[in-house]
Amino acid sequence: MPAAPGSCHTGGVTASTTLALVRHGETAWNAERRLQGSTDIPLNDTGRAQVRATAELLRDTEWDFIVCSPLERARESASILGAELGVPVVAEIPRIVERHYGLAEGLQDGDQLRALRIPGGFEGAETEREVADRAALALAELVAEHPGARIIVVAHGTLIRIAMNALSGEEIPTITNAAHSVLVHSTSAVEPDASYWSVTIVNGEAHRPSVGA
Repeated sequence: MPAAPGSCHTGGVTASTTLALVRHGETAWNAERRLQGSTDIPLNDTGRAQVRATAELLRDTEWDFIVCSPLERARESASILGAELGVPVVAEIPRIVERHYGLAEGLQDGDQLRALRIPGGFEGAETEREVADRAALALAELVAEHPGARIIVVAHGTLIRIAMNALSGEEIPTITNAAHSVLVHSTSAVEPDASYWSVTIVNGEAHRPSVGA
């Protein structure tokens, strides 16, 4: 990946790295409400139009580069964003592939799908904890390698939701097709080893952090 610019300031925050997490556009399986998971399904025409619309929302911000999941729907979405924004797509990251749902992949809601349900998911599926661990590690490595960068990360709805929840501690709703959400990693000038993640946008709308009791 290319070297990214740092963002150094006096006092307070010494570096903030911004990730725009974009879900891929719609596929035929999304339209049919099939559980897609890690099955490699391409975008449909609606999905391509959705991604172009998202590019318009991201156009007013300067972005350094784009990375994506290796699945075709994410790769094509990244390619569309790159072409529309004039930003290079520099890498595919296998650890941000969508959650694997085992035998449930490709099924619509019904008796067959319900028969596969177990606490926390489906028989043979990857657990949310497993998804959180690999996704959080991938994003943490990305910001460690490119402090101060503004990066578009094209991935998948469940993966984005789980990763944002794991890193920020915020409850994140379902991520819609082609929606962008923004996750910011910041470090302290006073305590260089201290860092935190914050969510500023979810599904294209300003995010209000949950308030503890």
